[in-house]
Amino acid sequence: MSQPPRAMIYGVTGYTGRLIARHAVERGLRPVLAGRSPDQVSRLAAELNCPSASFTLQNPAQVAESLRGVSVVLNCAGPFSQTARPMMDACLAVGADYLDITGEIEVILAAAARDERAKQVGVALIPAVGFDVVPSDCLAAMLAERLPGARVLQLAFAALGGMSAGTAKTMVEALPGGGRVRIDGEIRHVPTAWKAMEIPFRQGKLWGMTIPWGDVASAFYSTGIPNIEVYTTTPQKQIARLRRLRFLLPLFGWRVFQNLAKGWIDRKIKGPSDSERETARSSLWGRVSDDQGKSVSATLETLSGYKLTALTAVAALERALNRQVPRGFSTASQAFGCDFILSFPETDIRWE
Repeated sequence: MSQPPRAMIYGVTGYTGRLIARHAVERGLRPVLAGRSPDQVSRLAAELNCPSASFTLQNPAQVAESLRGVSVVLNCAGPFSQTARPMMDACLAVGADYLDITGEIEVILAAAARDERAKQVGVALIPAVGFDVVPSDCLAAMLAERLPGARVLQLAFAALGGMSAGTAKTMVEALPGGGRVRIDGEIRHVPTAWKAMEIPFRQGKLWGMTIPWGDVASAFYSTGIPNIEVYTTTPQKQIARLRRLRFLLPLFGWRVFQNLAKGWIDRKIKGPSDSERETARSSLWGRVSDDQGKSVSATLETLSGYKLTALTAVAALERALNRQVPRGFSTASQAFGCDFILSFPETDIRWE
């Protein structure tokens, strides 16, 4: 008799990983809880009555061995620049589906580059199944459906009210690289705060600036639109300050600055409180335009970023366990449908 599909959540000792593990158990799952810190993993596994495993991602053979018998891995260990590739390769080696909650452009591109290999071995690779980038990816796909032939996609989201240590570390790693946008189908490096504009969110206009968000990679696969910009809300004064300090940002590429910044993050950033997660809301805006001057825009309101991530990631995990996802690389909207985001509580879209 074949064994039932088995899930592993890797990175459960981080802020978001713990939220996801708890929600998975609330949904009736009993995943293997895994990570790099044996004591912390064991404590959470005992609390949630789940099996556990502890291993690093340094040795490919050890990682593959640790995944034996696992059907789906949900990687929650950031920064994903360090964890995604070894975990994806281990999943390909053992035939396990791979999910993660990244918002990092390079990780999404790395998954796309493994598409052919994943199809050959029958594995699904679906990065970015959390707030990064489920709501914005679904919004982009819905917009593209309304205006076939669109050439420009602009997406924006309002500040989410606090962040986890993993998110902060990812931002620190990205600082030296400046901005990223997609122009004529290619991802290009641009200066930090390359563009700024007033964004008509549902609650009113807010200033935003371009950032190197995951949709710069993922939305191209979801929509085929060749020109993509992603904005986050930022006060005008801060945008001006960032532009003045651009010449200093490459210093953050030095290891000593990275280590100091990440050490400070570990000491100071603990993530939003329970009440902040429950009461905060996320606001998104998107617009597509074509060469004839036509455009379509919409706003999307949904849950706070971390609360939504727990729900979308576990829903993705459940679908993968039930083999309801395509083989090979997919974005969230490709794997689950562009209306996937609308299946979650307190979420709605309004067309402009």
